[in-house]
Amino acid sequence: MAARPFTVGELYDRAVAHGGNRVAITDGPRSITYRELGDQALRLAHALQALGLGRGDRVAFLMANCAEYVACEYAVARIGATRVPLAVLLGNDDHAYMMNFARCRALVYHARFAARVAAMAPGLESIEHFIRVGATDEPLPDGHLSLDALLAEHASGPSEVTVEPEDIAGIYFTGGTTGRPKGVMLSHRSWFHTYYAELLDFSVGWHEVFVFATPMTHAAGCLLLPVLLRQGRCVLLERFEPETLLATIAAERATATLLVPTMVYLLLDYPRRDAHDLTSLRNVLYGAAPIAPERLRQAIEVFGPVFTQFFGQTEAPMALMALPREAHLVDGRPAGDHVLASAGRPTYPTAIRLVDEAGRDVSDGEPGELIVRAPNVMSGYLDDATATSVALRDGWLHTGDVARRSPDGLITIVDRRKDVIISGGFNVYPREVEDALFQHPAVRQAAVVGVPHDKWGEEVRALVVLQDGSAADATELMAFVRARKGRVAAPKSIEFTDTIPLTPLGKVDRKAIRARYWAGRARGV
Repeated sequence: MAARPFTVGELYDRAVAHGGNRVAITDGPRSITYRELGDQALRLAHALQALGLGRGDRVAFLMANCAEYVACEYAVARIGATRVPLAVLLGNDDHAYMMNFARCRALVYHARFAARVAAMAPGLESIEHFIRVGATDEPLPDGHLSLDALLAEHASGPSEVTVEPEDIAGIYFTGGTTGRPKGVMLSHRSWFHTYYAELLDFSVGWHEVFVFATPMTHAAGCLLLPVLLRQGRCVLLERFEPETLLATIAAERATATLLVPTMVYLLLDYPRRDAHDLTSLRNVLYGAAPIAPERLRQAIEVFGPVFTQFFGQTEAPMALMALPREAHLVDGRPAGDHVLASAGRPTYPTAIRLVDEAGRDVSDGEPGELIVRAPNVMSGYLDDATATSVALRDGWLHTGDVARRSPDGLITIVDRRKDVIISGGFNVYPREVEDALFQHPAVRQAAVVGVPHDKWGEEVRALVVLQDGSAADATELMAFVRARKGRVAAPKSIEFTDTIPLTPLGKVDRKAIRARYWAGRARGV
């Protein structure tokens, strides 16, 4: 009989019991021990129960990275409620939609977002309790509650609740690149297996000092419990900023952090990057978007062999594939593009297939949709049986990603199916064109999309940001890609720009870029 997965609350209980008086969280000048974290979380859990919240109720979080976020996640899990994290970089309309669609009964928000909450409040249909976090001189709005006051009023822990592994621990909304975002329902079982895979495949060590510089409402939050279960210390930064991150790593003797590729590029280009002692850093997890092999090679040469890639999606968080630090090197030198362009190999519990549109397995080297079978896959999309049935078929999650597999088992994500450019009947994958552009020494950033063309349907267009002090013209760059990828994939036009539009999660915002060229047309392809 298979062992029952632990729930999120049980995992936090275990981390707190084992961590004792060690420091669990460093949040600016504050240091919070495991014992203090557990005390705060259990009193908050009691307070939430006193408000009538319990198993299955949904609690939205609108918070930047802070210690209270961790305590709230713990408390909500302990009473069997469901967390609904809201990415702070999204707008009020998106947040209101998410809370209404998920029928959230409570909103926990940081004081710095009070004005946004006030603006949204009239349109929130199901929120009964507003709980404010953080010190401020501003008076508490009528009807709102203070987290500190709730903690002071409740000295004991919560009433016991039976929470099952298949209960929904969190609802995470997708980025909304195709219409309204979908609510991904992730069970306690899903999170247990996510954490398990991370501990095995992401090189999370004992007593890790992990700097959290990316939003805990996104991928960073998936690493809180793995670090705590290894009795590590979570160092929280409110936001990513190169000088702050580098100085923090040096001051805290940090051993690990998580970055998206855009952040890696910013660190590489930061003029004071060498002014800080980073010798304590042994593991930089990166993912959430493709990374250019040429820039990854540069990062290895600058920061050392400290990089671990992860691949997942909201529907199966973080841990479907990994490329460990050791695989980034061949004979002590950065590996070639074959390795560095890949997402690695499946994590220990994950089975994968690459299939064509008829569901048949494709040969090595041929593009096919990545489908996966793993124990951390979602339970489905909230109130969307049709989308759930499309994504979850015959025991497999259909990711919507197009990938190729090499004979040695490395999986390279070519692109999202919806991002494929079809030009004259040929498929062109933007990721591959971008990787070729990044090989040119003058290119700092690049984004590739399909734009309207009367004859070919779509043509390949690239937006390019040049390195400071570098020069290259469109003809040179188009010829550069053509020599590497052939005539069909080579950009037919190049637009030089100062910035590339990014989503709130740091990915290239192809939807926004495409809108420039497809606006007013009946079709977007």
